[in-house]
Amino acid sequence: MELNLAVLVDGDNIPAAYVKEMMEEIAKYGNPTIKRIYGDWTRPGLSKWKNVLLENAITPVQQYGYTRGKNATDSAMIIDAMDILYSGKVTGFCLVSSDSDFTRLATRLREAGMQVFGIGEKKTPNPFIVACDRFIYLEILRESENEADKNETAKEPAATNNVDKITPRVVKFISSTIEDLSDDDGWAFLGDVGSLLQKKMPNFDSRNYGFRKLTPLIESIDKFEVERRENSGRFKLVYVRIKKKRKLRKK
Repeated sequence: MELNLAVLVDGDNIPAAYVKEMMEEIAKYGNPTIKRIYGDWTRPGLSKWKNVLLENAITPVQQYGYTRGKNATDSAMIIDAMDILYSGKVTGFCLVSSDSDFTRLATRLREAGMQVFGIGEKKTPNPFIVACDRFIYLEILRESENEADKNETAKEPAATNNVDKITPRVVKFISSTIEDLSDDDGWAFLGDVGSLLQKKMPNFDSRNYGFRKLTPLIESIDKFEVERRENSGRFKLVYVRIKKKRKLRKK
């Protein structure tokens, strides 16, 4: 069943330039039935949002700053989130911010049975990231859009400074997840592997490493082997396992 999502955006914390890619990403996970952005719209710095809000039907919520140095926007967004939760109109939330102040909110919403998606910049503190079911970096959304415009293939990693390196630690993380799900022959269904990777690390995303899908990411790592199996549907099922070490023959 498709999720009905409440999309709540911290306008003081997110650049307006990312909105198009952000809304396209959110649509992959559910139907954004409530879309609100919070900020002090009397400030000149938020003027760039005007046309973007109209184009994406996002409702601006005015919140004056009561005290200099204190962020009243966060409080307004948290209060609205709890009101929406108790209204029973949605089954999930998308919190768009790079601010760790929303960590407790994300945790509370998940305790209430809500699916919580986080979207923010790479500077987002880890406590907020792990409090979400899934966390997506805004920089990666922009890079994905640019790569699509260039019609590059999914197997080619994006040439960008925003792409993370596939470190031995990442390879070990993937390997341990495959082992958690593997059968007696070491094979694991890649769909299950992807789901467990996400549960273990909410910000794990193949796009972080320059790949638009998990399969080409796995195929790029020499330690793994991939097998495509026939099934009754149109698509083949993809399985992965850790390559077995070859035994040296004794002379």
